[in-house]
Amino acid sequence: MLNIGVIGYGYWGPNIVRNFNGASGAQVKMVCDVNQQVLNKAKKIFPHIETTTDMEELLRSPDIDAVAIVTPVSTHYKIAQKALKRKKHIFIEKPFTFTSSEAEELIEMAESKDLKIMVDHTFLYTGAVRKIKQLVDENTLGKLLYFDSTRVNLGLFQHDINVLWDLACHDISIMLHIMKEWPSAVIATGTVHFKNDQENVAYLTFYFPSRMIAHINVNWLSPVKIRTTLIAGEKKMLVWNDIDPDEKIKIYDKGVNIESKEGQYKLLVDYRSGDIWVPKLEQTEALKRMAESFVDYVEHGTKIINDGYAGLQVVKLLQAANRSLKNMGETVKI
Repeated sequence: MLNIGVIGYGYWGPNIVRNFNGASGAQVKMVCDVNQQVLNKAKKIFPHIETTTDMEELLRSPDIDAVAIVTPVSTHYKIAQKALKRKKHIFIEKPFTFTSSEAEELIEMAESKDLKIMVDHTFLYTGAVRKIKQLVDENTLGKLLYFDSTRVNLGLFQHDINVLWDLACHDISIMLHIMKEWPSAVIATGTVHFKNDQENVAYLTFYFPSRMIAHINVNWLSPVKIRTTLIAGEKKMLVWNDIDPDEKIKIYDKGVNIESKEGQYKLLVDYRSGDIWVPKLEQTEALKRMAESFVDYVEHGTKIINDGYAGLQVVKLLQAANRSLKNMGETVKI
């Protein structure tokens, strides 16, 4: 049985505790938070779980095998470093760290102690992303042309990171998981509307060697919540609407067939419009699947899709995009 200690019981912490506590082969042993009131809530729901406001008490405990870090990203590096020094496996909230050098150091430390790191890129475990990955790998869509994602809503405003680090990390992790190549450059623009100096609107464009392009729109200041991704291939096109409760993915047999003759500048365009297909998706809760994958990863070394190296890749792209953002859309080579 893998005993988990959870640090942070705020917005996302209760979900982590619930799913790890229900995962096969694992149980939550202790929860830590600086706020005693939220610990009292945790105790009411999970009376068997120990609680503490002292992080060191959790880290010192010989009964804790792994630590789930569900705290602001500005605290990730130091807490993870302390946990690894105490020989605890790490499950860490996204994004992994603030800098790639911090991520690399944690990965090196974990490997030297034969410890495991998993980064909480939950969307990779959803039925929708798993199906999209399958369709891309099976070449159902054909050669990919573009990836276009919109992730907007009203709030939650963060005090230590901008909207790029908060929301775009989801889409970047999904993009990297689905695409079969590494982007060559990024351009990012955005703005700050309030006095916290954190951009609340941002637009990212990634360029790929194959001429595939990816665009990501993230926004904390939208009157409506939108979670939509379009992926176009030469054969078929796909729309993923994560808000739709029943038909999250629709595959369109639509596209263009382009021909040109030597010596002619005019392209001959033939528009293709066929059926719409709505595939059936797995209904298992993504966080539950991820928690069980973490247990298998720690106990048996089973390969996962969101280890420390995957988290590092996302941080590298976030850093590059943030550099472009701070320089008003400067092209940053990756």
